[in-house]
Amino acid sequence: MKPCYKSPLLSRVSLRGTRTTATVAFPPPTPDLLTCSVLRAHNTFLPPFSASHPIYSRAYPARTLDPPQRCYATLQTTNAGPQGGPNLPFNEEDSEDNERTGEGKGKGKGGGKGQREGWRGTAFKMGESALTTAASIAILGAVGYSYTIYYKWNVLRKMENAFTPGDPVLDLAARGKDRDKINLQDEDHWVIRDEQEKIDAIVNGTRTGAYHLLIGEKGTGKSSMLIDAMAKIDGEGVAMLEAHADPEIFRVRLGKALDFEYHEDNIGALFSIRGPRDASALLDIERAFNKLEKVALRRRQMVGRPLVLIINSAHLLRDDDDGRDLLELIQQRAEQWAASNLATVIINSDDYWVYERLKQLATRMEVTAMMDLSKQKAMQALRNYRLRYYGEDPSPAILEQVYNKVGGRLSYLNRVARKRDMLQVCDEINRNEKTWFLNQCWILGEEMDDDVMDQQKYASAAMVLAKALVDREREMASTYDPEHGHILPQIPLHEARQVMTRADFIQSYDHINIFTIDSNAMVRADSVPMQNAFREVCRERGFEEHLDATLDRISAIESLGRTREITIKDLWNKGKYHFSTSNAKAGIERKVTMEVEAGKEDNEDDK
Repeated sequence: MKPCYKSPLLSRVSLRGTRTTATVAFPPPTPDLLTCSVLRAHNTFLPPFSASHPIYSRAYPARTLDPPQRCYATLQTTNAGPQGGPNLPFNEEDSEDNERTGEGKGKGKGGGKGQREGWRGTAFKMGESALTTAASIAILGAVGYSYTIYYKWNVLRKMENAFTPGDPVLDLAARGKDRDKINLQDEDHWVIRDEQEKIDAIVNGTRTGAYHLLIGEKGTGKSSMLIDAMAKIDGEGVAMLEAHADPEIFRVRLGKALDFEYHEDNIGALFSIRGPRDASALLDIERAFNKLEKVALRRRQMVGRPLVLIINSAHLLRDDDDGRDLLELIQQRAEQWAASNLATVIINSDDYWVYERLKQLATRMEVTAMMDLSKQKAMQALRNYRLRYYGEDPSPAILEQVYNKVGGRLSYLNRVARKRDMLQVCDEINRNEKTWFLNQCWILGEEMDDDVMDQQKYASAAMVLAKALVDREREMASTYDPEHGHILPQIPLHEARQVMTRADFIQSYDHINIFTIDSNAMVRADSVPMQNAFREVCRERGFEEHLDATLDRISAIESLGRTREITIKDLWNKGKYHFSTSNAKAGIERKVTMEVEAGKEDNEDDK
């Protein structure tokens, strides 16, 4: 606001929101002193002084005879924006003079004080806003940091709780046996293997300094021994999980076993803290192992025993890049923890390829091979089971017949012992194994179509290896020991690949439980019933001729695939080609005629 007249009588001009207040001070109304003074406020001017004017009548009431020595006239208008008032002229010269003298800007004694007070109010408000913002940010940061510290502590606490006595695996095993978890560890088992004592020492933490691979055929009792060892210590310090081919499912199962949520329950996003979940399954498993290592360090100081992590059914991992990377990650951690006695990793597998993969980088790995029970132990286990649950004592002849049919495989003995007619169940097991073998690997003979050649390569290689094992059995001096029982024929792995003329099929046969490869790289039938199936198939009339015809057909199809024939249609039906060569003078030097003559086979067919 700038006053438009030269007068020291102007005291205050202020703008408040959208309302404009202009205050003018002047002496008593002497006609010769009252001049036409105009104050511009947002394009609105005070009219000349008049006692009868309604604006000044409030300041000079008519009934006042002696007006005060100093009075005020106030004009209030509503701000209507830049164009809110009339565009009336004013004295530019007076305005410029007022700017030069500084009287209109409050540079006098009273104006300077008001200006300082205005700056102080503004500075106070700015400081107040800055302090409020800083306090809000500090409180938000303190809450976020406190939550992060609490969350990390809670993660370790939950993981420690996963290794306290009691385990979901024991609960499931107890429910499967219709028993309480407490009574499970006191149960009298109807068969105890020689390896049980070693497994107990590994699980309870007395045997340290290595990680272990349990390898053996399906149904030999590997998982049962691990559960029994856990039950003896009520699962204290032990966590167990089932492997899976999908790394994402493996990640979830590992998190369940360790009670680790992979930061999925973290609400740090409320404090603009980015969570680490945006990663692959392999990276999440690495984070879980990092937390497990911290828990193992704390437990090592308090208890003095390492943690035990059991990975069951490791053969279910795929033998591809993801599966091999996951297995390598597990092995690296197992090597580190075994060297520092922080944790013991137990890997349970049915297939040989897991051992073959771990063998490359293994330095502290111990391999425990699980075989079938011997003859005496298998017969004793059957007798104990029948006495306990059926109250009968089978004769040794019956028990020996059962063993001769199914061998010492625990899964088969368990099925046989639960039935009244044990011999009938043995025949059923042998029939099922033979059916499985034929469904997977039967050959189609010379009449097979070329579209099934790849499958027939797979099947014929299995039949060739089965025949080689049967032939090896005939060459053996003894195939049965009165004390230990069956002696199955076996072939070294490299020789088996040479017999099949393929190196990649044997791993698949091991996975579908037709052949098995032990830790010494020896190939044999997966079980006694499977060897019985090999023997029956190879003794069938015409089997060798059928196998040779299949192999010849495969060779013929492969030969046709490698042969390229060129046929010229113009030579059909006694057509001819004439070729001639000419010299530089365009003279014909030589003529050649090409035609097709009927061969010997064609002549015989025509006759």
